Amino acid sequence: MPYFALFYEVVDDYLAKRAPFRADHLRQVQDAHDRGELLLAGAFAEPADGALLIFRTQDRSVAEDFARRDPYVMQGVVTRWYVRLWTQVLGNQPGI
Repeated sequence: MPYFALFYEVVDDYLAKRAPFRADHLRQVQDAHDRGELLLAGAFAEPADGALLIFRTQDRSVAEDFARRDPYVMQGVVTRWYVRLWTQVLGNQPGI
C-alpha cells in the first residue's frame, strides 16, 4: 500500500494562531490514526513554519480529504497544502 506525504505551509505566528483550533485538529489526527490511515504527524520546528503528515492508504484522496476537513485549513492557519506520493526506503513497515 502506498504512502502519501501531506505538507502544510502556515501563517506567521502559527503556534499562537493555531491554539483555538488545536483540540479539533488533534481529534481529527487521532481519528485518522485510529483508522490506520495516518502513521505520523507533526509540526516543523526551528522555525515553526509548517507540518508534515504521513498517510498509508490506497490513494491520495484520503490525505486530500483530511486536509480539506482540517480546522487549521478551514480557519486559514494553513495557507497552502499539497500531497506527494512518498516511496519508503527504510523503516518498520514493509516498503511498497
